Amino acid sequence: MLVTNLAILVLAGFVGFVVISKVPNTLHTPLMSGTNAIHGIVILGGLLVLGLSGHGVLNKVLLVIAITFGTINVVGGFLVTDRMLEMFKGRPGEDAERDGKE
Repeated sequence: MLVTNLAILVLAGFVGFVVISKVPNTLHTPLMSGTNAIHGIVILGGLLVLGLSGHGVLNKVLLVIAITFGTINVVGGFLVTDRMLEMFKGRPGEDAERDGKE
């Protein structure tokens, strides 16, 4: 059972790497936003499982750690997405300068 789970983990990591490496640069921002939305659903599921788990301190500790890391991932992903989208906006005085030169 352990060998099967490790094989699945390694194959999933390899497939994920291959898929992400073939994504063009122009699609990274929408892909990150979609991934963040999916990860938000995963966090909600973790909170639900944490609320329903009746016993086992280790289970609760692992769930809290997973929810914390997932939250950091979502917030960081949205911050990076926002920063990338800011690169496409012009500077505040840029339009006025361009209009004056024409």
